[in-house]
Amino acid sequence: QVQLVESGGGLVQAGGSLRLSCAASGRTFSNYAMGWFRQAPGKERDLVATISRTGGSTYYADSVKGRFTISRDNAKNTVYLQMNSLKPEDTAVYYCAADHHIHSEYVSLLSYEYDYWGQGTQVTVSS
Repeated sequence: QVQLVESGGGLVQAGGSLRLSCAASGRTFSNYAMGWFRQAPGKERDLVATISRTGGSTYYADSVKGRFTISRDNAKNTVYLQMNSLKPEDTAVYYCAADHHIHSEYVSLLSYEYDYWGQGTQVTVSS
């Protein structure tokens, strides 16, 4: 079992920045590819960014490419999402998720691949 706890959400003006953190506990963190997803009201949960077990491979949704950066610190069992140049359309609940995978550079793109999910943190961007 892996427990994931997100933090760092909040209210920010358009153009501002936030850094989300997701602290993991319970199993060997470096055995898991990690992802950030988001869900806006009335919409489906979408992938934002994902990172491989080593951090050597990443993937970003087109809507956040160039503005968001995913990173991880395996020594601290934490994955981060640095969000810059925020837009009102980035408003959503952001979830981190963990996918146990044998390949160290695999990035998990589909939500059903993920085994564990956090409770989410709200990000609100005002115009």
